[in-house]
Amino acid sequence: MPTHVHVLMLQESGVALGKVVHGWKSFTALKANARLYRSGPFWAREYFDRAMRDERHAETAFNYIEANPVKAGLCATPEDWLWSSAG
Repeated sequence: MPTHVHVLMLQESGVALGKVVHGWKSFTALKANARLYRSGPFWAREYFDRAMRDERHAETAFNYIEANPVKAGLCATPEDWLWSSAG
């Protein structure tokens, strides 16, 4: 999405989610800023998480994530979105 990302992941036992998110944001911010020829903050400090209760909940979240660019009018099908796992 142009203004945010959705990530569905399986968290390793014993690894704090905050550390995972911080590492991911740090790595991607460096890459994005370099590509955009800029520096400074890239991501908002906060993030929103949701624990999946069961497989059905995870499947619902997965389907929502893949349909999000279509719902936003950015593409016709999930497979058309360049940055989607649907392709």
